[in-house]
Amino acid sequence: VSIRIPPSKQNSETGSSLDSASTNLIKGNLEVKISKRRDLPCFREFKERQSTLTRNLCIRRGSICSGLSSGAVSMGAELARARDNVETVARSLIKFRSVKAQASGGDVEDLAPINPHETSTGTVLPFVGVACLGAILFGYHLGVVNGALDYLSKDLGIAQNAVMQGITLLAAAAVGSFTGGALADKFGRTRTFQLDAIPLIIGAVLTAIAQNVQTMIIGRLLAGIGIGITSAIVPLYISEISPTDIRGALGSVNQLFICIGILAALVAGLPLSRSPLFFYRWRGMFGLAVIPSILLALGMTYSPESPRWLFQQGKISEAEKSIGTLYGKERVPEVMYELRTAGQGSTEPEAGWVDLFSKRYWKVVSVGAALFFFQQFAGINAVVYYSTAVFRSAGIASDVAASALVGASNVFGTVIASSLMDRQGRKSLLITSFSGMGASMLLLSLSFTWKVLAPYSGILAVVGTVLYVLSFSLGAGPVPALLLPEIFASRIRAKAVALSLCMHWISNFVIGLYFLSVVDKFGISVVYLAFAAVCLLAVLFMAGNVVETKGRSLEEIELALNPTT
Repeated sequence: VSIRIPPSKQNSETGSSLDSASTNLIKGNLEVKISKRRDLPCFREFKERQSTLTRNLCIRRGSICSGLSSGAVSMGAELARARDNVETVARSLIKFRSVKAQASGGDVEDLAPINPHETSTGTVLPFVGVACLGAILFGYHLGVVNGALDYLSKDLGIAQNAVMQGITLLAAAAVGSFTGGALADKFGRTRTFQLDAIPLIIGAVLTAIAQNVQTMIIGRLLAGIGIGITSAIVPLYISEISPTDIRGALGSVNQLFICIGILAALVAGLPLSRSPLFFYRWRGMFGLAVIPSILLALGMTYSPESPRWLFQQGKISEAEKSIGTLYGKERVPEVMYELRTAGQGSTEPEAGWVDLFSKRYWKVVSVGAALFFFQQFAGINAVVYYSTAVFRSAGIASDVAASALVGASNVFGTVIASSLMDRQGRKSLLITSFSGMGASMLLLSLSFTWKVLAPYSGILAVVGTVLYVLSFSLGAGPVPALLLPEIFASRIRAKAVALSLCMHWISNFVIGLYFLSVVDKFGISVVYLAFAAVCLLAVLFMAGNVVETKGRSLEEIELALNPTT
């Protein structure tokens, strides 16, 4: 297939000629001449034929109207296949031209959704599943102490050091998340997962065999570093390997598996609540974390590296192989074209930490950090912590039942969010989520203070808690980790995600450290009212600063938000 471009249009529209790897498209008409080219395999068997086919393609904002006039002989299935190839490349350029036109004068949310991706022979789900082992470990290490704390107190005398253990885990997680970005940039995503398995495994072993408080704290320190790295690279890897049309659903699976990890820790603690005969079973609870850690390291050995990272490193052939594994070989030219388009003209070196605070990137980086600030200071950990007392006030004495109800609400809401993420969009779910959280916090506050509600305070508190957790899981929980890799440019993506996750752990740390003292001083009702005010501020911030990214490839978003790259 050869494409003849009139000289006047060739200079103004394309500025380049065709090569064997790609087809340049122009706005207007393309005259396609089918000639007997010996270097084109699909036409070798037709070298004796003499025929000419003229095809006019009219391209108007994403639609292709075609008219055919042919010579004496129809080329059959081979010509149809050649025609489809031309149309595929045409759609790619239309999409790029549309985004490029908007990049200098509009937000991503102003662009009409484009979904050029068709069914492919590749598969992403198994590799997303492997990455989500990290999310399970994240949730498991956060929740495992709750069921074992009483038994740890008897065995190791750790009751007086429970706060120190929690602080150690959160502080180490902040360090780990900050480190994870640099590791992911230097060694790649899959290799970082494998390196991350080392502190996760050693930490799990040390906590399982600990004979004193010091060993337990060292084990939790290593586990904290491990889950900090995990918190940064799981959403990063999933976002970079997921197809555009289901990236939202797959990205929210990260939050779902964190919830599953917390529930798994709860289930692992059930034998402890039944009989003192399981006195030493807490060691098994901590030791169980070794299994998914090993599976994560082994699974990443067979998982493809992020094609975007490989392309950034100049490993073109490896990037093409990775794309073929993830999406199918027929998608390789299209995805490589998008990667080249996003990176064309850019000879910039890999971004350093200081670049994140430059004028060029500071706005988008501050949005990422703010998302996690609002997520934590909206009170999710405080609500979960105080839920046991809330449920007891309603006559639900079982701590396990209370935790199970909160956990089930979180899982249910996250499943709903997964189904809505690519239909409703990230921004609308965030606004809806924080609005619901604010209303629930207001209900919780009033249930503790209004005398008229005193007879119903217990049930209202339970309803408010469940509604809050449901609202959180619809947007504030899963969206930030999904949105960050989407809005950050490729050269700052890993480090910017790590910095934002560091804000998550620092905020979590501050809330855990000061929540009880603030409650003692001002009362739980006033604290809940303050959380409601934070939710209102979050809604206003999201409405004015967060852009919609559904239906956009990472390269499209990067071009729109960073037109100079």
